[in-house]
Amino acid sequence: MYKHILIATDGSELAAKAVTAGLSLAKALGARVTAINVSEPWTSMVGAEGTTFSFPINEYEKATGDAAASIFEEVRKEASRLGVQYKTIHVQGFPAEAIIETAQTQGCDLIVMASHGRRGIARALLGSQAARVVTLSAVPVLICR
Repeated sequence: MYKHILIATDGSELAAKAVTAGLSLAKALGARVTAINVSEPWTSMVGAEGTTFSFPINEYEKATGDAAASIFEEVRKEASRLGVQYKTIHVQGFPAEAIIETAQTQGCDLIVMASHGRRGIARALLGSQAARVVTLSAVPVLICR
């Protein structure tokens, strides 16, 4: 059925459920896994009266890389426990688009990710990366809550 599963994780408790579900599915199917963590692109911030605040790009990249490594350590532990073949990818970009692009370039045939299930005004204001992935992906998507 599925041979290569992409599991998207941001390290949250909810995403951990998707990691567990995706790895368990991979184990049952004998599939391999690619786990992805996406960091938003670096930007400088403009404050009031034209003042600019910025976080140096090299520090930002180090911080996001360190965060991804920590997130992937949890994936490693669970994949090792289950005996699932996996690799990890950390990218900087806009999450939904990066997840879809990675699924395509890595040849994944299923995307597993979590959704907070926001509705109404919260969804309109905060957006939903899961909804964007479901809407835009040519690859099937399994949403976990």
